[in-house]
Amino acid sequence: MDAWVLLVIWAGISVAPLIHAWLQRTPMTLGIGASLILAHFAQILVEMRYGFDLMKVLGALNPAWIDEWWRLITAGWLHANLLHLLGNLLVIILVGVPLEQRLGRGRFLIIYMVGVLGGNIGWATTHWGEFGFALGASGAAFGLLGCYLACWPRDEIEFPLILIRRWPVAWIALFKFGHEVFMYGFLSGETNIAHLAHLTGFFACYVLAKPIAKGGLVPIGTHDQGPSTAGSQEAIQASIKARMGDLSSDPWDGNLKGNAARTLRRLREEGDEIETRQAWLEELAEQAHCPICESPLKPHLKQGVTRLRCSSNSSHLNWP
Repeated sequence: MDAWVLLVIWAGISVAPLIHAWLQRTPMTLGIGASLILAHFAQILVEMRYGFDLMKVLGALNPAWIDEWWRLITAGWLHANLLHLLGNLLVIILVGVPLEQRLGRGRFLIIYMVGVLGGNIGWATTHWGEFGFALGASGAAFGLLGCYLACWPRDEIEFPLILIRRWPVAWIALFKFGHEVFMYGFLSGETNIAHLAHLTGFFACYVLAKPIAKGGLVPIGTHDQGPSTAGSQEAIQASIKARMGDLSSDPWDGNLKGNAARTLRRLREEGDEIETRQAWLEELAEQAHCPICESPLKPHLKQGVTRLRCSSNSSHLNWP
């Protein structure tokens, strides 16, 4: 079989869990974990059948072949061995699950890819023209820590730092970062680990974290010890309420009659709570029409916030 066909098949196997997680609205952290595991076992099968290190030659990052841009991505799904994979999965799952609860699925996936690209671009740039392979999801794993440190440093999460217990994110991130600085500065010539990719993945996500996290599920800087506590749900509720919109004015300018007028009045009286507002908006959608074209209305739910839209042209109405 042609080597490039193998690469395409391997990539399809790797991406499948991500697509499934996105379509089924399940946590992207678990989708990424499944993706990395499937990618590694597909890598093992290919190399058992067609030759040792074949997938590394086809997909790992090599600064001497920098024109092959796809390596900046595929390298993040290849691993040297099972221990290498498990070490990255440990960080990705333990840090990623609570971070995704803060960011939301889409923003989490963006941050993960920033870590992949940041780590690989940083390593390729500093080794420009050299012949050598780099692979693994470590840049992304460190990127998650960089994002968490930038946005919710006082969260506490379970992590094996000396002991397996809850530690503040700031302690975990700074310990890991300091360890990488030490290893890169003093021991990088004695190991085959791309410590610089870890550092650049961390920096890339740290710098871009706040612009990406803005408008996510939980406001940046929320202090409630972490997503596993009841305070996290309160923060999410507060974030949704802050985006629900003002009911003091309406697009019908007070011209609604009958049941629609009564529903609008009840909406204003009781619409401070998320579920109650959604219920009254859904009822109003059945009783009122678009004030511009008289088309039926439909409730639209996005990131926990319900708004009314015109069924014919969404630009006519997006309220409240």
